Formats: sequence, structure tokens, C-alpha cells
Amino acid sequence: MATKTETTNDIKVDPNALYLEEIFTDRRIGTIRRMTPVKKDGNKDTARPVLFSGETQVLTPAGALPIGFEIGAGSLEEAAEKFGQLAKEAIERTVKELQEMRRQAASQIVVPQGPLPPVGSGGKIQMP
Repeated sequence: MATKTETTNDIKVDPNALYLEEIFTDRRIGTIRRMTPVKKDGNKDTARPVLFSGETQVLTPAGALPIGFEIGAGSLEEAAEKFGQLAKEAIERTVKELQEMRRQAASQIVVPQGPLPPVGSGGKIQMP
């Protein structure tokens, strides 16, 4: 992903950090992504580890909320076995973060912007 300091002229893919992405799903609970490192010629890069990540969704009143998390695993089978527990932990963490954000938003003091109107002005809108 592009960083804040990069401009549109600097956006380019790093040929030394490429991955082949494969998606596996049970079409019910979620997906597992296997990210296999590849060299710039497309051949497997055995010097870097294969990465796994998971994604599931939680239904909220505002719609589906995607939950993503890393899976430390050495194989697809191990990633599938760890998926459920890691998804549960990611959901719990997300719920706590949302509750904290809601608490912080509710506790903020709203301060009007700009100068206060003069006393006795009645607060009426005046047209020029």
C-alpha cells in the first residue's frame, strides 16, 4: 500500500515483495488467503515464508462488518484448524474496539466553532 509520503508519481509495485494470492473458502464461515512469495519472474521464492490470513463477517445493524486476521500456520490444514479460534478472538477484539470508540465519542464535549454571538442578539439569522 502507498504511504502518506508517496505521491502519485511514486506509486509502483515492489518487484522484490511479490506474492501469489490464493483464496480458499468453505462458502459458509469465511475465507483463508495463502500468500506464497514469488520472485519477480513468477517462480516461488523459498527465502520468504508463506503467509496465511483469514476473513469472516459479522452482521451488524449497519450491515456486514468484515473481520480480518493473520493466521500463523505452516500449512493450509493448520490454518483451517486455527481459523475458528482466531476468528473468535478477532471478533471479540473488534467488538471491544467499537465499544471503546463509542464510549469516547459519547464522552466528547461539543464546543461550538467560532466566536459566540453577542448577548441579547436573540440568535436570529440576519440577511445582508
